[in-house]
Amino acid sequence: MKKFCLLLAIVLLSASKSFACLNGEHYILKNGYPLFEDYDGEIPEPHNFYVFSFEKNIKELDSLYKKTKDVAYLSDKGLILILQKKYKDALALYQFIEKAAPGRYSTAANMGTLYELMGDNEKALYWIRKSVEINPKSHEESEWLHVKILEAKLKGKSAYNGAFLLGTDFGAQAMPITKLTTTELRRLEKSLFFQLTERMSFIKPKDPIVATLLFELANIKLLLKKNAQAKEIYAKALEYGYDSKIVDERIIQANKPVSPVKQKKKIISKEDKSSSSIVPAVVGATTAVIILAAARRRRGNKEK
Repeated sequence: MKKFCLLLAIVLLSASKSFACLNGEHYILKNGYPLFEDYDGEIPEPHNFYVFSFEKNIKELDSLYKKTKDVAYLSDKGLILILQKKYKDALALYQFIEKAAPGRYSTAANMGTLYELMGDNEKALYWIRKSVEINPKSHEESEWLHVKILEAKLKGKSAYNGAFLLGTDFGAQAMPITKLTTTELRRLEKSLFFQLTERMSFIKPKDPIVATLLFELANIKLLLKKNAQAKEIYAKALEYGYDSKIVDERIIQANKPVSPVKQKKKIISKEDKSSSSIVPAVVGATTAVIILAAARRRRGNKEK
């Protein structure tokens, strides 16, 4: 199904600039072509980038900028340069955009990502914080986690844990525990999914921070009774290098069948019991009276 969908997307792309997202999230460049499309689902996977069209899009984005002077075309060109690992070219481009049109969210966000990929986490943190100030709702309101990741990188390995990154801990027992509400767990689940999809698009195994985030996402899935998803994500955490033995215990829990939600039995008070017994008694008495009256009528008719 995945191969078929990707093939169909390529056919559509070659036929027209219009593109319908068939499976999941996607990003459309300023010139109308897709940069990537994601598979639908709740398991974080790297973006499916349309690598074959990178050079063609760069030329077209350059041409459209010259005609319109719209820096949005250059910004999208910068995205492709980052994906091609042409970091110096991308940096020079975004520095030009910042001077020409200061205060754009996409410039700050892309500069932050770019500096992180170049290994300059201090500058990366500055630009990501700036991007959050410009647009706090960006990236499904998950950029707070990007900030925490960069803070952890600057702090060191002692911060590569859920307590620092997420502000919560799911314990060291076989089954994760939490004081968070279901709503809070789902909010964390959403932020982790988005940030992991982004990071896994650029960072391949092994990576301790990605491994930790995958492990914590799997814990949340287990708490939300999404056992099959939890098992798959624990496996990804191991792939990225998570080395604690607790993973084995959690996988055992994920392999267990999900218990159905127990319905609470209604507690009937003495008053309820007495009132509930009155109803059938009244109905029975009424029925007996009706039957007796009918019998008397029949007897009277026979005597006449």
